[in-house]
Amino acid sequence: MSVTGIICEYDPLHTGHAWLMAQARAAGASAVVCAMSGNFTQRGGFAAADKLARAEMAVACGADLVLELPTVWAMSTAERFARGGVEVLTRTGVVTELLFGSESGDMAALTRCADCLDSEDLTAALAAVPEDGRTFAARRQQAVEALLGPADAVLLASPNNTLAVEYLRAIRRLKSPLTARTLRRTGAQHGEAPCGGFASASYLRQLLAAGETEQAAVYMPPAAADILRRQRAAGRLTDPRLCERAILARLRTMEPEDWRRLDGGGEGLYRRMYRAAHTGVTLADVLEAARTKRYPLARLRRMVLAAWLDLPEPPEELPYLRVLAANGVGRQLLRRMRDAGAPVLTKPADAAALGPAAQALMAVESRCTDLYVLARPDPAQTGAGQELRSVPVMR
Repeated sequence: MSVTGIICEYDPLHTGHAWLMAQARAAGASAVVCAMSGNFTQRGGFAAADKLARAEMAVACGADLVLELPTVWAMSTAERFARGGVEVLTRTGVVTELLFGSESGDMAALTRCADCLDSEDLTAALAAVPEDGRTFAARRQQAVEALLGPADAVLLASPNNTLAVEYLRAIRRLKSPLTARTLRRTGAQHGEAPCGGFASASYLRQLLAAGETEQAAVYMPPAAADILRRQRAAGRLTDPRLCERAILARLRTMEPEDWRRLDGGGEGLYRRMYRAAHTGVTLADVLEAARTKRYPLARLRRMVLAAWLDLPEPPEELPYLRVLAANGVGRQLLRRMRDAGAPVLTKPADAAALGPAAQALMAVESRCTDLYVLARPDPAQTGAGQELRSVPVMR
């Protein structure tokens, strides 16, 4: 049985996402399993719709089973995001292939880049690149260019190529049996205007933020658009501005040592964030005061939200496979997973039965959801404790 895995956010799910799932079926997949980020995303933001709604979209549009990529991996660097997603799919024991889109669609070139980043030669090449205030990613790309040439190195300038390379590295590091396959993304790329009937998720989020739900729905599968409309009508789509002062309040109470814990690069960014938190009167002010060529905006946004959410480091091993949604085929896969001893979790309140690590991680997810729902415009939808009461969407 060929089972294709996809690592995703679906924020929101658009026609390009549905196309990728359809391509998995066309290539012979008997089932599609998604490892999907929860309520916060890799760019350092609130998902427009909550994870259960987005998981329902996925199952309505081609997926059979949706498992959660917990926040400590989902809202992190591309490397950590990829590692978490690959670990989710690998631990199912049923997924055989990882399928992902990339700007290049060239698996050979992506593999060369992945090999280069894991090579001993990269250390010396990176040391030869001057410390000129650019981001680590930009300096690393220059080091790869010195080793592979510009044609391969330029792949690392595109977000989906970068994620693709990190997926390949994660498969190797985890010694995962997953095979990898990529398809070239068509239509609009990240941040671009619609093209060829496709729009990027970032473009759709801009429409949703402006209240243009129907314009966004044009570029979504009808089933996903219907779920989005239902969420909007129920007052459940997020408006992060509603949480801005709560976030600022947390930032202003933090000491330099609190920021240091979140400064994964060890480059002194924590000092800039501490100063910025005490001078800015809006989140935009804080981010702009801390931003430099070295520190991209996504990294700063993740750091701010990690501070507000009080995110810990990820555990050494994923302690559970949290089910967000499934159909009949997905339920059959879950039975196979349980029979093989996979740590399947359908009721969050049962996490303690899987051990202390599972209980601790679920406590983090519960806190994240308690804060996430504060961004909903309807106060009736903002109550605490929703995570532990939630159940998967079964279709």
